[in-house]
Amino acid sequence: MVLLFSLPPPSPSPSSSPSFSSHCFSISLSSGHQSCRRIRFLPVAATTTTHNRQHFIPLDKSSLAVAEASEEDQLWAAACLRVRSFYDFQPSSYGIHDHKRYLAEREFVALKERIAGKREGFKRVSCINATLPLSQLSSSANDLCAACKDPYFTQAEIQGETWSDFQPHQFTSDGEDRVVVGTLDLNQCLWLPEEIAGTKPEGIEADFGRAYLSNVCVARELHRNGLGYDIVTKSKIVAEEWGITDLYVHVAVDNEPAKNLYMKSGFIHENDEPAWQARFLDRPRRILLWIGLPCTNEL
Repeated sequence: MVLLFSLPPPSPSPSSSPSFSSHCFSISLSSGHQSCRRIRFLPVAATTTTHNRQHFIPLDKSSLAVAEASEEDQLWAAACLRVRSFYDFQPSSYGIHDHKRYLAEREFVALKERIAGKREGFKRVSCINATLPLSQLSSSANDLCAACKDPYFTQAEIQGETWSDFQPHQFTSDGEDRVVVGTLDLNQCLWLPEEIAGTKPEGIEADFGRAYLSNVCVARELHRNGLGYDIVTKSKIVAEEWGITDLYVHVAVDNEPAKNLYMKSGFIHENDEPAWQARFLDRPRRILLWIGLPCTNEL
């Protein structure tokens, strides 16, 4: 049983559907091997995934850092985690490494554009990451650390730039190798593409007072350590600093672990996605959760 969230399943060809799918680790994007320069990439709601017989690793959180990501290597690490979380890949599949790299490149480019304010409809976007020193994981999360060193993400050319030093969900901070183990996006906007919209606040205040969480995920090996709660808590702090008064998150109706996480974080039920919409989008039906925040920013 896993507690993750975010994005719809990958489509067989490039599409304008939301960014991610609900699988175990992190990232979105539709499939297809084409140039990532002119791809429309949309963020997705917060769903969750379930992995049976998964071994969970107890975590010493004394070295945990939860913060907004701004450097490109941190954003790249977040993109790689999302791919690992939201997609299930068959190890024997042909060209799987190239496909993973393709998905990560698309999310990386789209994430940078959203943060830079280049995506229509998004007033402000922040990527919030939870990170741990690589040395703390090396003895306990072999698969995760192996992914950090997997060469399929190296030598990736993104919009004409070569990122030969980037490794999956790994980056260097103050001379220390760290790994992104949880991530989400905080989006200040009226609604997320292909998701039901919140109703608060009303009128002109909605332009600056409403925000959504999306692409929420935690490394599957580290579930049940409270990392999801930590990044959601940080997102609420950042949202308050922005002057957000009403924060929303979408979750699959049958995703009990995710619903429990958000309820624990103070969210309550506001609305249900119509069944026809979920059928049309070919994904589990969502519910919309809401939490009111105190406004600490004078606008």
